[in-house]
Amino acid sequence: MTNTTITSLVKLEFVALDISGKNYLSWVLDAEIHLNALGLEDTVKEGNQASNQEKARSMIFLCHHLHENLKIEYLTVKDPLVLWNNLKERYDHQKMVILPKARHDWIQLRLQDFKSVSEYNSAMFRIASQLKLCGDKITDEDMLEKTFFTFHATNLLLQQQYREKGFKKYAELISCLLVAEQNNELLLMNHESRPTGSTPLSEVNAVTNENFRGRGRGCKSGYNRGGRGCGRGSNHGGFNSCSKGGRIEKNPRRETNGNNKHIENACYRCGGKGHWSRTCCTPRHLVNLYQESLKRSGKGPRIEANHVDITENSEQKDIDINYLESADFLA
Repeated sequence: MTNTTITSLVKLEFVALDISGKNYLSWVLDAEIHLNALGLEDTVKEGNQASNQEKARSMIFLCHHLHENLKIEYLTVKDPLVLWNNLKERYDHQKMVILPKARHDWIQLRLQDFKSVSEYNSAMFRIASQLKLCGDKITDEDMLEKTFFTFHATNLLLQQQYREKGFKKYAELISCLLVAEQNNELLLMNHESRPTGSTPLSEVNAVTNENFRGRGRGCKSGYNRGGRGCGRGSNHGGFNSCSKGGRIEKNPRRETNGNNKHIENACYRCGGKGHWSRTCCTPRHLVNLYQESLKRSGKGPRIEANHVDITENSEQKDIDINYLESADFLA
């Protein structure tokens, strides 16, 4: 036994013959082709002079491509010619079953009934193959005329243009139709991408600048009643320069872990720490007291400056601080 025969026993070369015989016509065609390739085509012909070894190899190959129940039914058959004729008598009537259906499908086949040319082409070859297996001849001219006559009525002019090109083969016509279909799809995609007359949207890129010095709410210089003089200014070093009662509040969103130099230095305006003199929000009368204390620091005792806050519960609520003098605040 040759290596080719051993390989054929491992896997099927084609679909095995079903017990219903529905694939008999295609099975016969495949079996004849493979027997010719193996050099065993004479074993299934009348009056052949094949040797017993060739008949055995042919029998093994045919049985390997039969349904399991068919193998059991023909278990006693030893001659491949006998098996071949028995299967022909049993299933050859499939031509009479398939032929009317194939002819009906051919008559009803229309290009306009399919969504794409490729689907129509597949149906065309399937029906044509069934007709050829049953003995009917289908030529390229028949396939061309079937295609031309089944164009949609709205494509009447297009059908005439294709006919005038004088195609001789069905494959040439289908190639042109497939290319035209693809080009039409691209045209529709470009048309629907945006309205007619509009321009494409420009590409937007985000740019991030880490060395950014933003502006926020700060404090104005000057006197505000109650010591609260918040306005719009600049934020520096991660601090919000808005003060409440002379205190500097940190902005948690801009606070950093590094040591800021201006935190260590005293304000030249009020003497406080944690802010610059240009962002100082200390009330004017306290600033004046601090400046006066600096002038006297070398001649007498240090003067203490106190901030007086007038509230509703305070006993001095009737005092108007606009008319107080610096001596009123000295201890």
